[in-house]
Amino acid sequence: MALSETQGAGGQGADRRFPLALVVALTAVAWGTLALWSASPYARYLDHAGWLDAAWLETICRAVPQGVLVVPALIYAGAWLLMIAAMMLPTTLPLLRIFERLTAGRADAGSLFGLVVLGYAAAWMGFGLVAHAADSVLHGAAAHSPWLVLHGWIVGAVVLALAGAFQFSALKYRCLERCRTPFGFVNARWRGQRPGREALRIGFDHGLFCVGCCWALMLVMFVVGMGNLGWMLLLGAVMGAEKNLSWGRRLAAPVGVALLAWAGAVVVANAA
Repeated sequence: MALSETQGAGGQGADRRFPLALVVALTAVAWGTLALWSASPYARYLDHAGWLDAAWLETICRAVPQGVLVVPALIYAGAWLLMIAAMMLPTTLPLLRIFERLTAGRADAGSLFGLVVLGYAAAWMGFGLVAHAADSVLHGAAAHSPWLVLHGWIVGAVVLALAGAFQFSALKYRCLERCRTPFGFVNARWRGQRPGREALRIGFDHGLFCVGCCWALMLVMFVVGMGNLGWMLLLGAVMGAEKNLSWGRRLAAPVGVALLAWAGAVVVANAA
């Protein structure tokens, strides 16, 4: 079934709006949870630098097989899911709105909508686990390298420069264009023959393209602090504008210049 075949009675308007309202509520809850977490005595756990400082976490780590690796990874996954729901899920609203209209006449519309969201979250969780592994390796190296501890600013400058340079890459623009055309994106993947599989694929594929155009900006969070709500709001707004506003594509270059200038400023400030 192509997108043009969408059906739904006018009286079902409230029902059709329910899944999107749920996404908005989920986003609001994620922001609220992050705000409360950041303001609490456990704010440092958002940045996962002090996860093993708390006695209760240390106890859990000892009780769970490979707990020193497993427990921090689970806590990180929870924090990362909150960040995805707060920063990235709102940027998918145009695609979710189209899919909601497409499946409005189906009895399984709600579960299919949930599969799209699940697929999207799975793509970002995959990136988050890779980023967490790389960050853990970096922290492990710093623990055995006094030079790296003293020159940690180099890592920050490299990440900023990488993020800035990626803003000008062809891959960035290819992925961004896919994210900016949700109608064609859904229509190319939905036939209604295997609804569950197709819905999950729509979410996962969209998530992959979203990761493809936004991963470098998300890495900036490791520089400015994973628990910094101000930077979350700013970066989330930039990524949302890039993907959904008519002039958003033109943001990529100015943001890239700003990030490269920031990286240069970090080098100058620390090398002087």
